[in-house]
Amino acid sequence: MSAPTPQTTRLCRDCGSDVFTVDVCSACGSRRFVSHSEISSLSIAHVDCDAFYCSVEKRDNPAIRNKPVVVGGGRRGVVSAACYHARVYGVRSAMPMFQALKLCPDAVVVKGSMDKYAYEGGRIREMMRALTPLVEPLSIDEAFLDLTGTERLHGKSPAQSLIKLQTDILRDIGVTVSIGLSYNKFLAKTASDLDKPNGFAVLGQHDTQAFLAKQSVGFVYGIGPAFAAKLEKAGLRTIADVRQRTDKEMAQRFGDSGLRLARLARGEDHRRVNPISDRKSVSAETTFNSDISDLEQLKDKLWQVCLKTADRSKAKNLAGRTVTLKLKTAQFKSISRRRTLQQPVQLADVIFSELEPLLEAEVDGFKSYRLIGAGISGLSAPVGDVADMLDLKSAKRGAAERASDIARAKFGTDAVTTGRGLRLRQAKAKNIAESLPSKPRFDD
Repeated sequence: MSAPTPQTTRLCRDCGSDVFTVDVCSACGSRRFVSHSEISSLSIAHVDCDAFYCSVEKRDNPAIRNKPVVVGGGRRGVVSAACYHARVYGVRSAMPMFQALKLCPDAVVVKGSMDKYAYEGGRIREMMRALTPLVEPLSIDEAFLDLTGTERLHGKSPAQSLIKLQTDILRDIGVTVSIGLSYNKFLAKTASDLDKPNGFAVLGQHDTQAFLAKQSVGFVYGIGPAFAAKLEKAGLRTIADVRQRTDKEMAQRFGDSGLRLARLARGEDHRRVNPISDRKSVSAETTFNSDISDLEQLKDKLWQVCLKTADRSKAKNLAGRTVTLKLKTAQFKSISRRRTLQQPVQLADVIFSELEPLLEAEVDGFKSYRLIGAGISGLSAPVGDVADMLDLKSAKRGAAERASDIARAKFGTDAVTTGRGLRLRQAKAKNIAESLPSKPRFDD
């Protein structure tokens, strides 16, 4: 005999107040509600910013607010993010930019700023941590939260705290988030995708089994097209089909992935929300508007990505013992070269000086490249600037870089620059001036 279904609770979507039979919230006058029989007892959430990069750009530029927006590199780059308007035309992240513009010719293409997105993502994460210390970031714009036991601290249920978080993010950051609430991470992630954008969806013990049964195997997060095709070939098209097989059968036929799917098909996920970051590397890369074979031009590009990598590592208080150079040829062949150092580094000057000879070894003046990247891995807390004892000026350059970081943070990114950086800015300004007679297609 199944357990009786608990009484449904209805909450105001704008202030979180309990709303019983009336159609208007008496506390704030809202007519938006979320209701579920278990909403007051669930505490595992997945919070996902809606088209985050594009939402930040639209917030900062009201002129493009109602237009399809794509964040990414130039014509030869790829789409980093697409707003929901652009997605209607079939534009997706990781799609080549030329293909995206064919699908959506009227799209506004913005180069974007990872530093800006990281800053805003950090603000949102601090708002999450004000609710609970158990925040597990998945990326710059999404995280799992475990709000178990926070009722006494905040004087409200986890669902009510999450509704307040959602409204606070919109008010303070200017972007919307979608929230999934359930009793484990898999179902919370699943729920957050059900009501986008600016959604709030709930999956509980009483409705999970019926909800999952009718879904295709490809619906499960982490099941890619190749594995889904393999499952369908074996006659497993829906979650209900998977439930007909035992765990042992699924493991024997499909290995660990099959066993994982068998458990998720029953709504089982025993992973805890883990607030400890397991970030493996910090990196940056750029795709060129046209192929480059000249060594000095490639060094200029290398300096730019080294500076971005250094800025990101400093913002996260991380350093790395391994530095990596990434190149992609005009024929799309990827090349990676790395060097392991005695001490972890995070300064742009040091990263550049270690990668410069690796770049020189790859460039012969004939082979052309379309992309360059720089990164650090083997991460740890910084232990101090590394000075090359054979380069007596390296310590001074390190001190100068730290000083310039302070100036840039206080007065803006262009307040202090190197000679190489100044030359790049002047070249960029010249190119912009020469292109003014024609309408620019991309917003740098």
